Amino acid sequence: MELSTELKQLFMRTETALTGSARRVFMAGVVQILGKGGQRRAETEFGWNRGTVRKGQHELASGVACVDDFAARGRHRAEERLPDLLTDIRAIADAQSQTDSTFTTTHLYTRLTAAEIGRQLEQQKGYRAETLPSAETLRVKTNQLDYRLHTVQKSRPKKKRLETDAIFAQLTHLHTAAQADPHILRLSLDAKATIAVGPFSRHGQTRLPVRALDHDFRPDQTVTPWGIFLPDYNELYLYFTPSAVTADFIVDCLQDFWAAQRARFPQVTMWLINQDNGPQNHSRSTQFMHRLTAFADQAQLTLQLAYYPPYHSKYNPIERVWGVLEQHWNGSLLDTVDTVLQFARTMTWKGRHPVVTLVQKTYEKGVKLTKKAMAELEKRLERLPNLGQWFVKIVPVPPPLWG
Repeated sequence: MELSTELKQLFMRTETALTGSARRVFMAGVVQILGKGGQRRAETEFGWNRGTVRKGQHELASGVACVDDFAARGRHRAEERLPDLLTDIRAIADAQSQTDSTFTTTHLYTRLTAAEIGRQLEQQKGYRAETLPSAETLRVKTNQLDYRLHTVQKSRPKKKRLETDAIFAQLTHLHTAAQADPHILRLSLDAKATIAVGPFSRHGQTRLPVRALDHDFRPDQTVTPWGIFLPDYNELYLYFTPSAVTADFIVDCLQDFWAAQRARFPQVTMWLINQDNGPQNHSRSTQFMHRLTAFADQAQLTLQLAYYPPYHSKYNPIERVWGVLEQHWNGSLLDTVDTVLQFARTMTWKGRHPVVTLVQKTYEKGVKLTKKAMAELEKRLERLPNLGQWFVKIVPVPPPLWG
């Protein structure tokens, strides 16, 4: 069959306009018209692929159209091949991540590079090197989970003690053990900066017209948020005080929390408490350790204190909720204590509202034990060798048995 130029162009335009099975069947029909040697001729004159033509001939003869599954082609996503990959990346990165120190974003900044995450996936989670995705893919997945690397600031070098790496290694060990043991409840404790209550600008942004004072005069009232965060349950308990955040305040809040929540955790016999080494709650604070020891005996709980190293308090999980709270009341005037509490109650963390309590009791600063009393109390404290300032265990004394 002789083909005119016009007929060739018609065949080629029609083939281009069609898709899928209709295109292949049309190509097969043209080849059938061309007769013997039609496949070779179609390849030469039209540039058609013989494999595609043969597939169309099969469809034409059988009357069954083949469905194209383009989505199944190519390499599957890493999380499809490795279903636990994202969960395992989060478990590794989360333990070594800090919140934004300015609380202006909810990003988390990790100390780990993508290559280091890959090595830890092999060491901790049992992945084989040949099955892991590339370092670039791990970097993308880590960023998608909202873990970022900090930009290096030459003018503000990070301070680091000799013990920092050892402290983080011990923290990772304790956190992993707590996740695997239903008898251990992990708590993350910390206070946020004191809030000046009044018509003061918080340097936020809002679409509504809000008038703040042009100078931040001395406020008539202040209130300080202090929180208990349960990382394994994504639960938040906020306590606000117009008084000082002292050792007595902290332990009173812990007692209040446990009185309300103890029935939920009948299997818990130990608390793992994450904190920073603040002046009111460090492990050498005599009143804090005295009150904690009394609480351990009263509640019959073993208390494992696990502090973050100096200059690394932003790795404490509760620090992440302060950024959410700061963004929640961004641009609003916190002109009364009730306004502060209402904003706190309506914020959400992982879809949950916190439990908010206002503590009206006044707390006195500077309460401490004598050296003799502290020396006696020290016998109750089990400090980790070489890291005793950051890891302290308090084991309760069993109640007396009466005959």
